[in-house]
Amino acid sequence: MIGVKILGAGKCAPENIATNEDFAKIVDTNDEWITTRTGIKKRHIANGEPTWFLGARAAKAAVENAGIKPDEIGLIIATTITGDYSTPSVSCIIQREIGAKGSMAIDVNCACSGFVYGFDMAKRYLQTDCGLKYALVVSSEELSKITDYTDRSTCVLFGDGAAAVVLERCDDTIYAAYLGADGTGAQYLLAKSYESHTPFSNGGVKIEDDMPKRENHCLYQDGKEVYKFATKTLPLACQKTCEILGMTPGDLNCIVPHQANKRIIETAAKNLSLPIDRFFLNLEEYGNTSSASIPIALCDAIDTGAIKRGDKVCLVGFGAGLTYGSVIFEY
Repeated sequence: MIGVKILGAGKCAPENIATNEDFAKIVDTNDEWITTRTGIKKRHIANGEPTWFLGARAAKAAVENAGIKPDEIGLIIATTITGDYSTPSVSCIIQREIGAKGSMAIDVNCACSGFVYGFDMAKRYLQTDCGLKYALVVSSEELSKITDYTDRSTCVLFGDGAAAVVLERCDDTIYAAYLGADGTGAQYLLAKSYESHTPFSNGGVKIEDDMPKRENHCLYQDGKEVYKFATKTLPLACQKTCEILGMTPGDLNCIVPHQANKRIIETAAKNLSLPIDRFFLNLEEYGNTSSASIPIALCDAIDTGAIKRGDKVCLVGFGAGLTYGSVIFEY
């Protein structure tokens, strides 16, 4: 079976940190309320660093860790929902910053599932005969850009950060992916983008899209519906990916889930009949960093020895769209 090998990994988180106590100063909340409902204690918040900067720092760390030269990278896939520009892409700026001259550069917007989608896309490019030797997948997010800091139900959840991996093709190894989406749930998690206002239009055409009416660009979340979706799709995606390989979830050494909410992960563990310690958690330190949360957790799992060479690892995420996905590979 054709799979991939992680040659190197790296992360970057802003030095500026907001604790639960800090949030208690700006909204009606407290440390106990946040911790018991989410498992989050603090999150890193950008203090002027752009999204591309965090991604480039993580990418440089991953390339250095891989022991390769930047110009050996043939593909950069960047995942984000908080790019600094409509164009150019985050991936193009990261390419410039790390010196990966001539590489393909692609941005992916799959929200919190982005890294899983990007990981699988990179694998599929590497397995073709297109001359690629190494691929870089980097997820960089600054959810602070689109967080409403007057909404106590959502503002305590989100943080900023980036992480990246360098991948190469690996034959005779395990690999499987299970990716999907449910656009009928698009209205449950969203942030508005730009609207068209020109001298040539008067706003006379009204198209209903069944989305919540929002006056700003901040994140809106229907917490109850997102929780229902997440607790269903996280174990489903993991189980389906295992079935492709003829495995069971119990055969996995480590599961690295999207770090959204500790209760969601605990429910998934119960539904998969697995102990919670089979899941790697670090949301206490970072909060929800959207597509960056899985690779940041992956980096920490590697650094702490929770993931070792030869381990069977599952990356599984869910997010706005609604999207979901899982990949299993051998580290």
